[in-house]
Amino acid sequence: MARVTSAITKRKRHKKILKQAKGYYGHKHIGFKSAKEQVRKSNEYAFRDRKQTKRNFRKVWIVRINAATREYDLTYSNFINGLKRANVELNRKMLADIALNDKEEFKKLINIAKDNLK
Repeated sequence: MARVTSAITKRKRHKKILKQAKGYYGHKHIGFKSAKEQVRKSNEYAFRDRKQTKRNFRKVWIVRINAATREYDLTYSNFINGLKRANVELNRKMLADIALNDKEEFKKLINIAKDNLK
């Protein structure tokens, strides 16, 4: 019976990991053991940060909306409350974009929110 070695499979596995570790600093892109650890860690960071990016953008949009609403003597929470009462369904991304790029349209939204707060 022929003797079977795992050299081909092992080489493929190592090359796959080392290809993912391309550009890493020091021994992390040369040595398999350290590259394997770093690739695993990098994948964990990537997974975590995909979630955090969404959170961070929402925070940025809220800050922008708050800054724009305060120019018209209104707080962010009152503005959002007024829009909800008026059944205006715009998400924060769109509101932030309107606040930055279209001041006239945002002024209309401010008036809608103020009217529905009373």
